[in-house]
Amino acid sequence: MSELIQKLRENQNLTEEEFKKILSCEEYDEDLRQNADAVRREQYGNQVYLRGLIEFTNYCKNNCYYCGIRRDNRNVSRYRLTQDEILECCREGYALGFRTFVLQGGEDPYFTDQRVCSIVSAIHQEFPDCAITLSMGEKSFESYLAYFQAGAERYLLRHETASPEHYGKLHPAEMSCRNRQECLFHLKKIGYQVGAGIMVGSPYQTLDHIIEDLRFLQKLQPQMIGIGPFLSHQDTPFRNEKNGELKLTLRLLSVLRLMFPKVLLPATTALGTVHPLGREMGLKAGANVIMPNLSPTSVRKKYMLYDNKICTGDESAQCRQCTERRAASIGYEVVTDRGDAKDFRRE
Repeated sequence: MSELIQKLRENQNLTEEEFKKILSCEEYDEDLRQNADAVRREQYGNQVYLRGLIEFTNYCKNNCYYCGIRRDNRNVSRYRLTQDEILECCREGYALGFRTFVLQGGEDPYFTDQRVCSIVSAIHQEFPDCAITLSMGEKSFESYLAYFQAGAERYLLRHETASPEHYGKLHPAEMSCRNRQECLFHLKKIGYQVGAGIMVGSPYQTLDHIIEDLRFLQKLQPQMIGIGPFLSHQDTPFRNEKNGELKLTLRLLSVLRLMFPKVLLPATTALGTVHPLGREMGLKAGANVIMPNLSPTSVRKKYMLYDNKICTGDESAQCRQCTERRAASIGYEVVTDRGDAKDFRRE
C-alpha cells in the first residue's frame, strides 16, 4: 500500500497537495479501492442497506441550471403524490423488507409544513420500526424542527459545492451557497442524521473545488454523503456539458470512506446510469447503501433529473430483487435493517 493511502487511512486527512495528487492519479485507484473496502468491512461488514425511494413531487420553485425538473422546464409532465399514494408505496416497500423510506421531491410550495407533517406522522404511526428520511431542499429551522417532531429522523441535502463562486455558476442569483450550508448545520443542531454531497464533474468544477468540498464535509461531519457523476439533461442550460467521469467518482467514494469510516455512502442511481455495473463498482469502492425506487411506475419517468435514468420501468419488487442479485454477485449481502449510521446505532 502506498504511503499516501496509508496516511489517509490512519489520519483520515491529507494536505491539499496530497489530496490533489491522490484524486488526479489513476495509479492509486486499486490501492484506494482495496483499503476503502477493508475499512467499510471493519465498520459494516459486507452488509448493504436499502432505502426505499419515493419521489413524491416533481414540482420545484427553483431553477438550478443542471436539473431536469427546474422551474422553467416546460417539457416536464408535473405530478404530486397524495398522502394515501405515499402510504401505499410504504406498505409495498415494507412488505418487501424496506425499513427506511426516503421521501424525495423538488421544493414544492404545495407541500406546506402542515402537509409534510401529516404525511410523516402517518408513516411513523403505521411503521414505527422504520426510519423516515426527507429530501426536500432548503427550509427554515422551524420547518425542519416540525418535521423532526413529526417523526422524520434523517434529511438529505446535497450542498453541491462548498465554493460560493462555483455555486453561483450552477444556480440562479436568488439561491445562496451560504444558505444551503446553514440549512445543513440547522439540521445537525436539531438532531437529524444528515446527508450532504456533490455532483462529481459538474460544469466548471476543479480539483480545488472538490478539495474545498472535502474540507466542508470535515467541518459538517455528516452521517451520510451522497455523490454521483454529473449527468446532463436535454432541457437545461447544461444540455451540452460533458458528463462526470466514473473513475473520478469511484476514486472520491474511496477517499470519503477512508476519511469518514463510519459514514453511510450510497452507490447512486447516477453511477448505474453512467455504467451498467456502476453501482457494483460503487460498492466495491466503499459504498454501503442502495436506494431502489418505490415510486409508482406511472410517475418514474416524470422524475427525470438527468437523461437516461435507469430503472424507470421496473416494479418495486423487481427493483428489490435486482438489487439483491447484483449485490450478491460481488459478495455483498442486502439486509432488511434501518441501517443507521454507526454513530446513531441503537445498541
